[in-house]
Amino acid sequence: MTTLLTILVGIGMLATVGVLLAGMLGITRSDGTGTRSNTLMRWRVVLQGVTLALFALLLLLSRH
Repeated sequence: MTTLLTILVGIGMLATVGVLLAGMLGITRSDGTGTRSNTLMRWRVVLQGVTLALFALLLLLSRH
């Protein structure tokens, strides 16, 4: 179980960084409205929350 959670936390971290970079690139290349960048930054917050919850669960399970 801890191995699966470790892998999921790693995937969550990579996904968060990927969405963050896509959002930052979208801000620099925006058409003026920034709608896509706002959506990507909202997804970043959701991914961060999920990753932190998984990490907290991993810490709880690894305490024995």
